[in-house]
Amino acid sequence: MRIASWNVNSVRARVDRVVSWLERHDVDVLLLQETKVKDEAFPVLPFEAAGYEVAHHGVNQWNGVGICSRVGLAEVQRSFEGQPEWKEQVEARAIGATCAGIRLWSVYVPNGRTLLDPHYPYKLAWLAALRDAAADWAADGTPVGLLGDWNVAPMDSDVWDISLFEGATHVSPAERAAFAAFQDVGYREITREHVPQAYTYWDYQRLRFPRNEGMRIDFALTSPALADRVRAVRIDRDERKGKGASDHVPVVLEVE
Repeated sequence: MRIASWNVNSVRARVDRVVSWLERHDVDVLLLQETKVKDEAFPVLPFEAAGYEVAHHGVNQWNGVGICSRVGLAEVQRSFEGQPEWKEQVEARAIGATCAGIRLWSVYVPNGRTLLDPHYPYKLAWLAALRDAAADWAADGTPVGLLGDWNVAPMDSDVWDISLFEGATHVSPAERAAFAAFQDVGYREITREHVPQAYTYWDYQRLRFPRNEGMRIDFALTSPALADRVRAVRIDRDERKGKGASDHVPVVLEVE
């Protein structure tokens, strides 16, 4: 079974590319982030034509998360218990569903913007709330996967030049501690175990991709019951190439 996660940076702009990738790589479940579309405008038909059910959570032209599955899509939940609000709104940043017996969540963690911006404490509160909810989800042994764009680079090697990130978000001690706290409730970041060094994001500006000046900010945190079933991980760097590419690439888990 193949489970993938991909920040597509506008699903309507890239729907043909995304569906083609799904078919070429024989993916069973795709978790989407940053779809940038309301529920009623999500391009469902191309996915259904390819054999996928779709669950989506989008309230405006920002954020947006979805799950596309050809192995079942049950118990869909939009947002999670205790998810913090931003400007009196619970943003479309998390959606969960059970696919072939695995509880999967597509997560799009807030960016944080700068260390002095109100978005930064919101980001930390969001991560803490997700950790608490995730601890409950896996407490009974359920296989759980939290996949998506975490907007955190946990290690210095996850950015092309750590000196350029001094005083910036994504690499601050508080963000890294919030990410590491998922380990304290039993989750494993399974992608690094299989692929020790790789980037998943390259900005569109300043020739970042040709120069391989990237970041690793897309991860899969898995409960013990799921982590033990992951046999391989692939980061599809080639999908950053060509016209119309997202600035992120797919992360794929091979699950027994």
